[in-house]
Amino acid sequence: MKNDLLTIGPVTIHGYGLMIGIGVIAAYLTAEYRAKKLKLDPDQVFSLVIWCLIFGGLGSKLLFCLTTLDQILADPSFLLHSLANGWVVYGGLIGGVLGGFLFCRHKKINFLSYFDLALPSVALAQGFGRIGCFLAGCCYGLPTDSPIGITFTNSAYAPNGVSLIPTQLISSGLDFLHFFVLLFIAKRKKAEGQVGGFYLIFYSVGRFILEYFRGDMARGSVGELSTSQFIAVFTLLAGIGIVLGSRCLASRGVRAFLTGPDGTAFRPEAADDAGEESAAGGNAPDNGESVPDGNASDADASESAGSGASAEKEEEK
Repeated sequence: MKNDLLTIGPVTIHGYGLMIGIGVIAAYLTAEYRAKKLKLDPDQVFSLVIWCLIFGGLGSKLLFCLTTLDQILADPSFLLHSLANGWVVYGGLIGGVLGGFLFCRHKKINFLSYFDLALPSVALAQGFGRIGCFLAGCCYGLPTDSPIGITFTNSAYAPNGVSLIPTQLISSGLDFLHFFVLLFIAKRKKAEGQVGGFYLIFYSVGRFILEYFRGDMARGSVGELSTSQFIAVFTLLAGIGIVLGSRCLASRGVRAFLTGPDGTAFRPEAADDAGEESAAGGNAPDNGESVPDGNASDADASESAGSGASAEKEEEK
């Protein structure tokens, strides 16, 4: 594939960077649009994206350094040479979630609501990002004789002239499918945090399986598992815990986990108003009379007493 798409003077537009940029913009626009639909503050989305990008970039680079620590110690210049292309998706994901959490704490807004808002957009951005990986030739698959094999001829990362499993495109397709499935879940969720939890479940399972078909195993390993598979075990457990735990806590009335109709944000003031209206409705007279219920028996007693007095006067006559 061709990563250098266009050169204008000294400026070259690379396919990888272009796809990353498109993914970030698409993620921001979809998150902002959905924030309005979900009754969240769309003005917070831009700042949230910035925080997530900064922490995600740091996390991605940090995990890359950890997985290539031997190479860095043997040749420190390796780190300088990899500043532009040494990124690990899982590190970016973990760092981005941490950045989002710190942002929500700073702004004193419900992290779980924005967690559910952001994760479908993250899947969308990843779909475009994997197309960028395909154009650059990184994150390539194992050699194959299958008709689906892709042969790179001018890649700085993948082995050229060898038919490889297009793991980048498979991953991209799964990410786009992931995006639409999460949107479907978002409209039917029963608690805040469930969309993010399902994202972790789906991504972890897909990534764990896809790792068996990756050919760039220089990314490190833990025992028999690749680094990404090892992390996927924990993110899968975290996702399951979030889905089950959020549902349980929401059923107990913990407000941070409550959600409004059709996945909208829970509004405490709306719930309080509804409770007050319900209480007021329970005390309203059923017969439409203006006399309060508590005084009705007194009025009847007075009427009976008056009738009795009239009868006595008739007898006296």
